[in-house]
Amino acid sequence: MLTVTNLEVVYSDVIVGLRGLSLEVPERGIVALLGANGAGKTTCLRAITGLLDIHRGRVSKGTITFRDQRIDGLDAPSIVRRGIVQVLEGRRIFAELTVDENLRVGAFTRSDADLRRSRTRVLELFPVLRDRGGDVAGYLSGGEQQMLAIGRALMASPELLVLDEPSLGLAPLVVRQIRDIILDINRQGTAVLLVEQNAAMALSVASHGYILETGRVVMDKPAAVLARDPEVREFYLGFTEGRQRSYREVRHYRRRKRWLS
Repeated sequence: MLTVTNLEVVYSDVIVGLRGLSLEVPERGIVALLGANGAGKTTCLRAITGLLDIHRGRVSKGTITFRDQRIDGLDAPSIVRRGIVQVLEGRRIFAELTVDENLRVGAFTRSDADLRRSRTRVLELFPVLRDRGGDVAGYLSGGEQQMLAIGRALMASPELLVLDEPSLGLAPLVVRQIRDIILDINRQGTAVLLVEQNAAMALSVASHGYILETGRVVMDKPAAVLARDPEVREFYLGFTEGRQRSYREVRHYRRRKRWLS
């Protein structure tokens, strides 16, 4: 469905954000994009969804194709109309609007009949939003706001849903709910490209995973293989010698390994 080939991105014509990145998202697949802060994950998503210009970035090399048509260079509304919709990190709902108004904003490219069908689908996925339709979105809990952000994206009926850190700042119980929602969305036929710091959650839902470091793909394997890989377990899942390491231990080990190399 989506193919990114040898992609390079620069910001302000100086800072290199991506260095020859290639990845694929298959039809109805879930693909996880993992890496530490600054690895280039969000830059990759911006390139795919047409948001680079807002951040003074541009594709300097490579191609992005969706259903065999190039989309690199298109603006964000055109890419939404092609069937790719992104849920930004931090939810970015319209806090002063009601839940229903937020959902209507998500359907700006669609007819009234399509809007009604999409709204029915969203409320089946997120029953809590049905009861909160007239409430001001800014008063929702963090988990409810994340559900609203995903629901708003689904109002455009995307073929590919791009999620940037959907579990960020949420309680473990809510993270499990978001995980189940991602699987439900995928079962209904929508492909998902997922960026997540919570590598365990991402690899539990994905069929394939890519790991980025300094703008490059350094590992590209089926998600189940990545979840068993000793280095991935050490650096991204925090496990070693039969126990789970603390964040402080993992961070110290990463720094030490970079220094020794």
